[in-house]
Amino acid sequence: HYLTTSAHADLIKPGEWCLIHGVAGGTCQWAAQMAKLRGYKVIGTAPKGKKDVAEPLGCDELILVDEVPGTSYEDYTSVDVVSRIKEVTGGEGVKCVIDGIGKATVDISIDSLARRGIFVSFGNASGAVPAFPVLRLIGKSAYVTRPKLLDYTTDREELVWRANEVFGWLKEGKLKVAVDTTFPLEQATEGHLYLEAGKSKGKLLYEI
Repeated sequence: HYLTTSAHADLIKPGEWCLIHGVAGGTCQWAAQMAKLRGYKVIGTAPKGKKDVAEPLGCDELILVDEVPGTSYEDYTSVDVVSRIKEVTGGEGVKCVIDGIGKATVDISIDSLARRGIFVSFGNASGAVPAFPVLRLIGKSAYVTRPKLLDYTTDREELVWRANEVFGWLKEGKLKVAVDTTFPLEQATEGHLYLEAGKSKGKLLYEI
């Protein structure tokens, strides 16, 4: 919720393009849906093996990439993502990138930005984003932020506002929750290994 409503500092407006990496994963399945609820045009990336999860999310454009052999992780070198984004956006790029992948997508994210766009880097699924010179942003006078949830739920009022919107959308059927699988609590270790292997196609539950 905070990624699609606040972290971008209102540098994206309804009707403008937003790139969201890894829309087949648990977090960004919701980010893609919430971005659409905010009125943004959404480009999503996802591995071909999770096409069935990514397609129903309502992205305006879906870029499918190969998977690294022997894994469930995306191979972002298998497709020229930046060129595809420029093609989709008429050469302009996107006003906001929501990126939880990290190391593997940082260059794609920055190079995909439109003028005065913002790179919202919130996760490290492929490893931490390496340090880069601020001059890297000069091409489009771009912005970058590395937010965390605690700074966007600073008091009870803000927390309740966000929760009410999320649960309101769920109640109205505007937001779908994909439950991938359930593990008995005593198999918690196997559940973590399942997530670490990149196999998840949604929420993972532990049964008590």
